[in-house]
Amino acid sequence: MLDVRALIKHYSSVGSDPVRAVDDVSFTVAAGELVAIYGPSGSGKTTLLKLIAAVLRPDSGEILVAGRNIARLSEREAARYRLLEMGFVSQTFHFIPSLSAIDNAVVRLMGTGMRPKEAQQRITPLLARLDVDAKAESPIGELSMGERQRIAIAKALSTDPPLLLADEPTGNLDTRRGRAVLTLLSEVCRERGTAVVLVTHDAEALHYVDRDYALRDGRFGEHRQDEPIAALPLTEGS
Repeated sequence: MLDVRALIKHYSSVGSDPVRAVDDVSFTVAAGELVAIYGPSGSGKTTLLKLIAAVLRPDSGEILVAGRNIARLSEREAARYRLLEMGFVSQTFHFIPSLSAIDNAVVRLMGTGMRPKEAQQRITPLLARLDVDAKAESPIGELSMGERQRIAIAKALSTDPPLLLADEPTGNLDTRRGRAVLTLLSEVCRERGTAVVLVTHDAEALHYVDRDYALRDGRFGEHRQDEPIAALPLTEGS
């Protein structure tokens, strides 16, 4: 599904050597597979995600999504790719405060031209799967952080994208709620056959993925064996 080949992105720095944000990175993610990119702040994780999201263009290398090199897309094509072919879950939810939870969840679907009623009908089963359907009509500001993160996941998956990028999805959550979100993210994406790139500095997240790579100074180091680790049980009240 995702095939990253020899990807390079350097930033110029006045009076010093260029910053090697992403330096010859290659990896693949199959449909229904979760791959984690693990590393500290400043290691290049966010730049790597922005490259895959076609927000940044690489200096060299290829990013193939379903066989198409998205690094060569025009601005218009890139915007459509981000809407239809890729979902993004970030630490910053970008919700509209005046809207309900379900109205925030259907924003992407509305962007495709779908009518509000149809969009709500389409998103409702996903909200139920994520256990936030009871809060659908509540103002988004009244939801807990864990519930908002689930709404963000529903929003990202609403257009049924084949690729999901998750940038520190547990960064704003305590351990219990973080485990719950990771469990649901893992289960839902496997059920839907979605390829997932999970960027994190949280070692707990590595219990939920098929493979992980350590990113240091823009380069991959050694990663664990290709043996899945069973997800921790979903806890109540998250």
